Amino acid sequence: MRFDVITLLPELVESVVQVGVTGRASQRELIELHCWNPRDFTKDVHRTVDDRPYGGGPGMVMKADCLLETIRAVRAATPEKTKLVYLSPQGKKLEQSMFREVSHDPKIESLILLCGRYEGIDERVIQLEVDEEWSLGDYVLSGGELGAMVVIDAITRLLPSVLGHKDSAEQDSFSENLLDCGHFTRPESIENLDVPAVLKSGDHKAITRWRRKQSLGRTYQRRNDLIERNTLSVEDSKLLNEYLKENN
Repeated sequence: MRFDVITLLPELVESVVQVGVTGRASQRELIELHCWNPRDFTKDVHRTVDDRPYGGGPGMVMKADCLLETIRAVRAATPEKTKLVYLSPQGKKLEQSMFREVSHDPKIESLILLCGRYEGIDERVIQLEVDEEWSLGDYVLSGGELGAMVVIDAITRLLPSVLGHKDSAEQDSFSENLLDCGHFTRPESIENLDVPAVLKSGDHKAITRWRRKQSLGRTYQRRNDLIERNTLSVEDSKLLNEYLKENN
């Protein structure tokens, strides 16, 4: 998977492939990251990328000319099967299903991530070049770079061979619009809190059932909106009712 990020802060974005899962994926050439700075596509001596907004108001707006030059250079260097996403508070709120769709879609070989700064970018760039707008949530950051890094990390870990175990990504929170269950490791007891007995039983069927019950119960308690969006099976409804009775 190839990621091309259009940003005024390439050194910030490049740090995402220097450590951790994304760093190892980059070293193994499972992903590529290329950063493009719009300042390199300006025409004036000051390398100006922003200007005052028409109609007045606070702040500055990133200019259309240098952004369009950058985008078209990126498109010329990337596969035809690409999607250009603008990280924006006005965008569609990111969910795990969106990352999964991109990571498994044979029609997408690369992703271009456009990071705004200041008050945003000239609207005409969106009209001419942007395929989708994505948002981390209902809040405002100083720019799109952190959002781009989140997107790169979230998609990378879903790609084949990236994680150590093929089931790791599928068992994460939100893989089925449910939160993950709690996890435990040694020691068996710490400050009078013991590992649940079922996890030490060796009964894999019982363990799977317990984990599913915990996942359903935790989602109900912490993110009931996700439960309401799901159509629970008869078995899941039974497990959730059991959880609620046990934790009443």
